[in-house]
Amino acid sequence: MDVRQIQVTFDCADPRALSLFWNAALGYELPPPPPGFGSWDEFSESLPPEERNGASASVDPTGAGPRLFFQRVPEPKSTKNRVHLDVRVAPGLEGDERMAALEAECERLVALGATRLTRYEPALPMSHGFLVLQDPEGNELCLD
Repeated sequence: MDVRQIQVTFDCADPRALSLFWNAALGYELPPPPPGFGSWDEFSESLPPEERNGASASVDPTGAGPRLFFQRVPEPKSTKNRVHLDVRVAPGLEGDERMAALEAECERLVALGATRLTRYEPALPMSHGFLVLQDPEGNELCLD
C-alpha cells in the first residue's frame, strides 16, 4: 500500500485567525489564493457576506508537513480534544536545556494568543518533559 498524505482539520469559530496563529506557531503559510484572485482578501470580498471566513488553510512551505484546514462551525468547543498536535520544539534536548527551550516557545505562543495549561517534568524513560497549551480557540497542543 502507498503512503497517504493527510490533512488535519480543525472545527472553529474564526478560521482565518486560527490559521494565522498556526502559521506563526509552525512556520506555515497560507496557500496561494484561487486562480484569478491576487489575495485571499480579494477572494473573500467576492463571496456573499455569510460565506466569508468559512474556511482557511495552512501549508508547510517545504511540503513536508501535513496541510491544516480550518472550517467554521456554529457550536463552540465543549470538551477535551481526543487528538492533538505535538509541536516538536526541543528534539534531542534533555533536562534543563530542554525545559528552557519549551518555556521559551511557550512564551512566544502565549504572546500569539495561546493559553498555557500544564508543565510535565521529565520522567525518564517515558518522557523528557513537555508543556500543554491551548490554541486561541481552546484546542489542546503539546510542546515536546
